[in-house]
Amino acid sequence: MLSAVAAWLTLDAVSVAPNRIVSGSGYSALEVMNGWPALLLVLPMVAVVVLAWRSDPKRLQLSLGAVVALLTLLPLWLSAATAVLVESDMPRARVGIGSALWLLLFLLLLMLLELRARLRLSRPKGWLLLVPMGAGWWLALALWLEPLALLREYQARSDQFISALAMHLVLVGAAVAASLVLASLLALAMRRHAGVRRIGFGVLNFLQTIPSLALFGLLLAPLAWLGSRIDWLSAIGVSGIGWAPAFLALLGYSLLPMVRNIHVALEEVDPAVIESARGMGMNRRQVFLQVRLPLALPVVLEGIRITTVQAIGLTAVAALIGAGGLGTFIFQGLGQAAMDMVLLGALPIIGLALVADALIGSLSERLRPGGAA
Repeated sequence: MLSAVAAWLTLDAVSVAPNRIVSGSGYSALEVMNGWPALLLVLPMVAVVVLAWRSDPKRLQLSLGAVVALLTLLPLWLSAATAVLVESDMPRARVGIGSALWLLLFLLLLMLLELRARLRLSRPKGWLLLVPMGAGWWLALALWLEPLALLREYQARSDQFISALAMHLVLVGAAVAASLVLASLLALAMRRHAGVRRIGFGVLNFLQTIPSLALFGLLLAPLAWLGSRIDWLSAIGVSGIGWAPAFLALLGYSLLPMVRNIHVALEEVDPAVIESARGMGMNRRQVFLQVRLPLALPVVLEGIRITTVQAIGLTAVAALIGAGGLGTFIFQGLGQAAMDMVLLGALPIIGLALVADALIGSLSERLRPGGAA
């Protein structure tokens, strides 16, 4: 937290540019409104340091409350800074979020996770702590942050953004679903045949060593050849670029974590439980469906969680081969040196990964023996 205080007081918190073309001027928190709102925000930061010095539950709860309050106040401070710095004769002005604000937001979220772990709060309770911050940002964006550069980028590309988000989700969902089906079949075959296990894991490990861009490149020529030779493949859009190489590459990267988790989950079920089920007269199919699979399900869900989060990130690279998705904004922004456009693609990817991790992780925890009811 001391590093957060130092960053807040020394680095630029916001930047203001008269339009999209001209570079903005940076302002530290102390240069906005004579610095007193910035100094007021320092007080709860110092309080967090003092309260969290000892691991007393009551002190940790107060620290957690201070962190949540800071996260809620940040968008309101940004709104006040926007009102002060953007004059009425600047209709196209753009306010950028500075390094101090990004760093403070990152450190506060890290502290939130640490305090949640120390207090042993469940995942749902941890996510509820973000509700005040979400409400603060929603209120600020709806009422006061119209000049925010990130918001202006979204407003200029809202239709394209929705289309890119939908394509991103379709690619991820298709890759994860297909990998789940194929991984289940492979894991079952590996349990029966040691040779399949050795060869299968060898091939999947090799696929993981290929860089994503290289794998996309390797798929271009064969898919282009197939699309030009087979009419029905061409009709569904299979070609050297587009969704087909992106889907196959994501499927290849998704198989290893999915196969490994399913295989381990099925193998690690307690043999005594299986013997008890057989002693009760269950046949092989009943033992698998009613005993082995339910006990293995939490670990299988962990494989789905890892695969989904990985696929959400890797799909961004698919934009380079014309597959669309949120990565389109990242690479367009890099080409135009427009960091707000880069953030328009990167921030939703981070948000999707966090939401997928939280939802599937919570479900896995609830299904574990002794988990939350």
